[in-house]
Amino acid sequence: MAESTNIVTATGKRKQRVGEVVSNKMTKTIVVRVERRFPHPQFKKIVTSYKKFYAHDEKSEAKPGDTVRIEESRPLSKLKRWTLVEVVERGENVTPVAA
Repeated sequence: MAESTNIVTATGKRKQRVGEVVSNKMTKTIVVRVERRFPHPQFKKIVTSYKKFYAHDEKSEAKPGDTVRIEESRPLSKLKRWTLVEVVERGENVTPVAA
């Protein structure tokens, strides 16, 4: 999975993250899972943590499985504070398997 990118400078650049689209079932909204890897403070083992971000997708171009870049924005709803910048890589179509 792509690593996240933090871009913050004194001039006020907006933060950007790279992650995988988990869901696009809402209108003009995608859910992006961002991976963060860091050493554990005490044990120094590399730990992977995930966080979900709700992002605005105006043209509904991102599909589940795609790798996308999102950028910080003004609050658009209760949970949405990010907007889609670009689709970095198209993923294979993920279809849920009926059990």
